[in-house]
Amino acid sequence: MMDRQRVEAVEHLRGTVRVPGDKSISHRALLLSALASGVSVISGLSSGHDVAATRVIVSQLGAELRDEDGDVVVEGARDGLRVSAGKLDCQNSGTTMRLLCGVLAGVPGEHHLVGDASLSRRPMDRVAMPLELMGARLEGQGERRTAPLRLWGSTPLQGIDYAVPEPSAQVKSAILLAGLAANGACVVREAIRTRSATEDMLRACGVTVTSESVGAGRVVELTPSRPTSHHWRVPGDPSQAAFFAVLAAIHDDASLDVLSLDASPERVGFVFVLQRMGARVDLVEHGGAIGLRAETSMLHATEIHAHEIPSVDEVPILSVAAAAASGVSVFREMSELRVKESDRLEGSARLVNALGARAWIEGDDLYVEGLGSARRFRDFSFDAALDHRMVMSAAIAGCAGHGVTIDGAATVASSYPTFFRDLALLS
Repeated sequence: MMDRQRVEAVEHLRGTVRVPGDKSISHRALLLSALASGVSVISGLSSGHDVAATRVIVSQLGAELRDEDGDVVVEGARDGLRVSAGKLDCQNSGTTMRLLCGVLAGVPGEHHLVGDASLSRRPMDRVAMPLELMGARLEGQGERRTAPLRLWGSTPLQGIDYAVPEPSAQVKSAILLAGLAANGACVVREAIRTRSATEDMLRACGVTVTSESVGAGRVVELTPSRPTSHHWRVPGDPSQAAFFAVLAAIHDDASLDVLSLDASPERVGFVFVLQRMGARVDLVEHGGAIGLRAETSMLHATEIHAHEIPSVDEVPILSVAAAAASGVSVFREMSELRVKESDRLEGSARLVNALGARAWIEGDDLYVEGLGSARRFRDFSFDAALDHRMVMSAAIAGCAGHGVTIDGAATVASSYPTFFRDLALLS
């Protein structure tokens, strides 16, 4: 793929899309399979570069992997994972680095973790603090402990009772993965519920995990043990489906279906936000699995709080929806956007303004004054700042509006290598 990509506007959009396997589940399936005793099988593993980075790393740590009939077969290291002779390159994947820190906290020895320029700006202190309470040691660059990292694992670790300061499925997951090697129960308290993939998957491979809802939050408790092997079936990534949902909703003439998604409540908050805006977007059953159907709609402004979409991954594309809506939409408490692959709070505002709508930031809130229709978008150029979600958001805006030229488009391969092909097949 060229690093500069042109996307033209199209008159009609029809068709069905199968998005890549869920990134979150794919990372976790690889890590749990590597930690497990026995042979695991992963069907539908994400084809993105981020997950490929995790795959390479678990092999470096002693797991054996092979491709077989479209699946990935993983044999866990018989005596447990071991220190790699080389650096562990997480590339552009924050999920890989944060979850890997949790795994390595329980692998004795010194580990070296590196990433690309974008990942090396992302803070790892929020993972380092609980892991150090458990007995690991983590050194990074500066106060926020950015990569490259040196981590000294220890066993057994100490079980902790930890309240996560800000909603983060990655921090919760790192603690629970480290908790597998602890000498006592590990408790994680979150004030706002985040995706439950880690807890659900740990239970599926034989680990005792309890989860209790407390108000808007959740208390998760894990009893240490080694995971057992499992056959993982990875559903489609709902955060990728969000791009096509918004495309259909803001386009003048569109009807699209997305097949087979993870429809857990913390992953599909964007659907209910769009419905509140007037979008004809619904979760529907396709052949025994949950999918998504979306059609041309007239959108109006709404107020969106971070707890509705806990990972806030869908904010860039929802800001495009807001730019096509009538009225002023507000995205509240979006500080987490500042520490993604790029500053997505600034990037979303920059994208909206490039479209010809108006956006501004007040503290951690993003305001978008919409144009009332995507047909009022400009033909525009956009630098995606090496952020795959900004690439796809700009492409959707161009397809529904009057076209776009995107710089930094190649980075879409980190999560969705066939995105531009799939988009073109709908026209």
